[in-house]
Amino acid sequence: MSFQPPKGTDDIGAPQSSVWRSVLGEWEEWSARFGYPLVMNPIFEATELFQRGVGDTNEVVTKQMYTFTDRGGRSVTLRPEGTAGVVRAFLASGSLGAWKGAYSGPMFRYERPQGGRRRQFWQVGVEYLDVEAPPSDVEVIELGYRYLGAVGVPGLEVRLNSLGDGVCRPGYVEELRSFLRSRYEELCEESKPLVDTNPLRVLDCKICAPKLKDAPAMADRLCDDCSAHFKEVKETLTRLDVPFVEDHRLVRGLDYYTRTAFEYIARELETAQNAVGGGGRYDGLAEALGGRRTPGVGFALGVDRIILATGREPRSEVDVFVVSEVPAADALVAASRLRREGIRVDFDSEGRSIKTQFRAASRSGAPVTVVLRSLDEPVDVRTQDGLRVGVPLGELADWLKARSG
Repeated sequence: MSFQPPKGTDDIGAPQSSVWRSVLGEWEEWSARFGYPLVMNPIFEATELFQRGVGDTNEVVTKQMYTFTDRGGRSVTLRPEGTAGVVRAFLASGSLGAWKGAYSGPMFRYERPQGGRRRQFWQVGVEYLDVEAPPSDVEVIELGYRYLGAVGVPGLEVRLNSLGDGVCRPGYVEELRSFLRSRYEELCEESKPLVDTNPLRVLDCKICAPKLKDAPAMADRLCDDCSAHFKEVKETLTRLDVPFVEDHRLVRGLDYYTRTAFEYIARELETAQNAVGGGGRYDGLAEALGGRRTPGVGFALGVDRIILATGREPRSEVDVFVVSEVPAADALVAASRLRREGIRVDFDSEGRSIKTQFRAASRSGAPVTVVLRSLDEPVDVRTQDGLRVGVPLGELADWLKARSG
């Protein structure tokens, strides 16, 4: 009997995992560069957290969550998104004042698997809490844009909108609901129930949206405060050379967003969904979770889609492969010396034939092969571009670092 991964999930190993390691490593560097420390939350939470945070009429909650009853009789859910858990943790910590956090990990949604859409998928993201001024929105948007540019997402585009707030959005929602009722028969069967419960979500429907180009736009009905906020966000993005496109139909998939909403689009990604991530401001989320008012802004990026978009090729995980004519224990000593100098090294711990070791070196993809004949003699260094030179073992780490620049 053999087992396969559940539908919509994947085993990711070498050599493809080298791409994941690279993309995730660059995320750690960029999020740290912007001052976001790592935060780690449980992958399952009380179901009510997502019902109250995401919205009990949202499709994520009604159709896509992995929810079960644990042995204590509690309803728990594998996290479908990261923001609600981060905000819960922030409120529980009792922290006050501006707070930043970056996360990375698997999320779970029961969806129809396809390219760039899996039932277990990996997200990276940030949350910036207890902040309300437009520069916080801009900093978050810039971080995502710079990171996605650095990892090589082609055709990268930022789409931007404002969803208003508790002052101006209720009136707009009623206006939109009336408009949708006048077009009710044109709507798909999934959108029709949303007219009464969550009309904004109809604008996000891939089937209905093309038929609703004359629907009223939130951007034309913003109150003075929301209009000023949105204006400053756009002006500051321009000052930072972060290009954007205003998209007045952008509503995002989760119900907690207010004011600024944005998406990162990979225009050259040929899948049903070409958004590689997005986010926005969610000033009412903490209160919906039973906490104090805590304005915030953040985003999540889909690593699966980022990797699809970049088309990165796997690369060797090692810098050097040691082929040894001496016992394997001696090869381990040589490898250990290099590893402590920051060199990525592999070798054959079984001490097999030289021919077999050279085949292993070739399979590893290491750009440098080192032939070890003695711990006291110079090693024979062979590179993929044809160079062959003798280097004392004690000087090898410096030679390799100088060669790599």
